[in-house]
Amino acid sequence: MTVTRTRPHRQSSWRRTRWLLGVILFVQGFGSALTEALWNTSFGVAGLLRGAGLPQWTDLAVGAAGAILLGWAQVARGAERRARA
Repeated sequence: MTVTRTRPHRQSSWRRTRWLLGVILFVQGFGSALTEALWNTSFGVAGLLRGAGLPQWTDLAVGAAGAILLGWAQVARGAERRARA
């Protein structure tokens, strides 16, 4: 007998992915911008973006994308809690 999880497992997995990707993008984007501004050196995302020839403001765009994902994950978490109550 096999038990299949369809919708709840996918939602939980995607929610964790949003949190993880959001944190990574947030730290890499804003951390890269801060590091480059303070110490004039690139690491992580900033190094890749500079290597691709993109401007410095793209670091902030990556950080903002991370913040949006974190906000989305938080809103989804609140909606899930309200649905369970």
